[in-house]
Amino acid sequence: MEKFSSALEMVKAMKPDIPVFAARPHAAGRAARWFAQNFPGEVAYAYKANSSVFLLGALYGAGITQFDVASVVELEDAATIPGVRLHFMHPVKSRHAIRKAYFDYDIKCFALDSEDELQKIVEETGGAKDLELFVRIAVPAKNSRIPLERKFGVVGQKAQRLLVKTRQVADELGITFHVGSQTTTPDAYAMAFEEVKKLIVKAGVVVDAIDVGGGFPSRYTDSVPARLSEFMEVIKASMAKMPVTDQCRLICEPGRALVAEAESLIVKVDLRKGDELYINDGGYGALFDSAQLGFVFPVRLIREGLDPNEPLVPFEFWGPTCDSIDHMKGPFLLPASVREGDYIEIGNIGAYGRAISTRFNGYGAYHDVILQDEPMYSIYTEEDLPIASKA
Repeated sequence: MEKFSSALEMVKAMKPDIPVFAARPHAAGRAARWFAQNFPGEVAYAYKANSSVFLLGALYGAGITQFDVASVVELEDAATIPGVRLHFMHPVKSRHAIRKAYFDYDIKCFALDSEDELQKIVEETGGAKDLELFVRIAVPAKNSRIPLERKFGVVGQKAQRLLVKTRQVADELGITFHVGSQTTTPDAYAMAFEEVKKLIVKAGVVVDAIDVGGGFPSRYTDSVPARLSEFMEVIKASMAKMPVTDQCRLICEPGRALVAEAESLIVKVDLRKGDELYINDGGYGALFDSAQLGFVFPVRLIREGLDPNEPLVPFEFWGPTCDSIDHMKGPFLLPASVREGDYIEIGNIGAYGRAISTRFNGYGAYHDVILQDEPMYSIYTEEDLPIASKA
């Protein structure tokens, strides 16, 4: 794998005609170390966010040995990493997936949000007595970019009944929730914990673990979240009020917050039409979040001898496919002189960019390189996010 000091050095050396994934493993390692030091419990990486071997290696090297997987393919891939502990946290799984996970990969930890799913797990594991079962509850999505409470989660009396039934068959009973992806304020977690507290009291069950899921944010041009240290303070304070014993485990499943900063996309401008740039990757590639969800990623023009004082103006992007929805509205601020043949670095696409890219219209091939400079935005720099004590 080729390494470069910067995107400019890479462009000068390679002059790529296809998009380039530029990984910064040191950024993933830094994020993992921060979570390990500051989250008051166990950290399990959400595998779906990015399964690049370069970033997985950095996370593992920084001490991340637990992974949240959502499919047989993910668990088979993650299981190749030595000494890992896997959590199968998709609330709806096929019977084949449950059997394979339990009998072939020794996975004991499963999530569920219905009595039917509970019955499937019990039946397909042969009535196993060593199961760690997490009931997924639905919680309000507050200040999250992608709310997740509609598809999964149980509430009210159904949740109480499911907790009681799960307690009867589980060796360890857990509760899990997800406040929504790219949640920018920590009060979402405080509200979720309040829901958990009410359920535990009403159901009258002993809970062995609470999994706060993911949702921890990263930094984008159009999204400046609260400091991660504030999220940790709220979670610590909320956990202290839970009607659980001191032995109750606390778990989180960050994805975006661990890898968003750790990868950029380098694209080439194929054509300019006024304030519209036609580039060689787009919404069917690594820029799905920008095309479909309106994310505005940080950008910079990669050109030798660029005048640092040149004014920036807003641009829209069009991807390379023939589909008119392959459009990234932005606005993306770039020097007014940008032209065909220029290269643009699109930063902080490490979460879900690589994972969602397709081969539609024959596009979707990428080069892979490693960059040794810093991400365009970081929530882990000392001036933006003082590292808190874990105690």
